[in-house]
Amino acid sequence: MASGTPILEASGLTKSFISGERTLEVLRGVDLTVEAGESVSISGESGSGKSTLLHLLAGLDACDAGTLVWEGSSQIDAERRGLFLGMVFQAFYLIPELTARDNVLMAARMVGRIGPEERQRADQLLERVGLADRANHVPAKLSGGERQRVAVARALMNRPKLLLADEPTGNLDEKTGDLIIDLLLELCRETGTALVLVTHNLAHAAKADRQVRMHDGLLA
Repeated sequence: MASGTPILEASGLTKSFISGERTLEVLRGVDLTVEAGESVSISGESGSGKSTLLHLLAGLDACDAGTLVWEGSSQIDAERRGLFLGMVFQAFYLIPELTARDNVLMAARMVGRIGPEERQRADQLLERVGLADRANHVPAKLSGGERQRVAVARALMNRPKLLLADEPTGNLDEKTGDLIIDLLLELCRETGTALVLVTHNLAHAAKADRQVRMHDGLLA
C-alpha cells in the first residue's frame, strides 16, 4: 500500500432527502479515508446509505455538510473525475448500440483522449478480462457476466487512481459474481488502483484489504 496523501478523505458527510412531509437522514456524519492502492468494502443492509455515500464520493451529488477531498483537492470537475476515478454499477450502463470495444473506448472519449494508443489499450483490457473474441459484439449479444467485464474494462480505461463499484454483482448469479469480484480485485491490485466496493455480499466484502459496515447512515 502506498504512503503519502490519501486518495480519498471524507469527514462528517451528511445527506438528507425530503419525502412528503418527512426529512430522511440517509447519512449522519460519515468519515472514511482511502489510501492509494487500498481496497475497502462497505457492506450493510438495504437502505443503510451505501449507494448514497458512493455517489458523494464520486462527486456525482453534493453532501449537506462535511468535507470531501480527492487526493488533496476539494474540487473535482468532470474532466478530472474522468481521469481520476472509474465507476462500475450494478446495471452495467453500457450503450446498447456500441460494441464492447467502443463501450470501453467511451471512457477515453469522455475526456477527449482518443487515438491509436487508446484503441490499443481498450483491446488489451478486453483481452485481460477474457473478452478479446467478443470485442465486436454489442451488449445484447453478451451475457450478464460478459457485460460486467466490459464495464470493468471501461472503468479502468483511463488508468484511474480510484475505482468505485456499487453492487457490481447485484444482477449476476453467485458463481459469475464471485468471478467478477475476483477479477476486479486482481486488476486493481495489478494497476495499483484504489477500490471502494459497496456490496451486500459479506463473502465478497471480506476479500477487500479493509472492511467497514454501514448501519443507519453511519460507518462502523
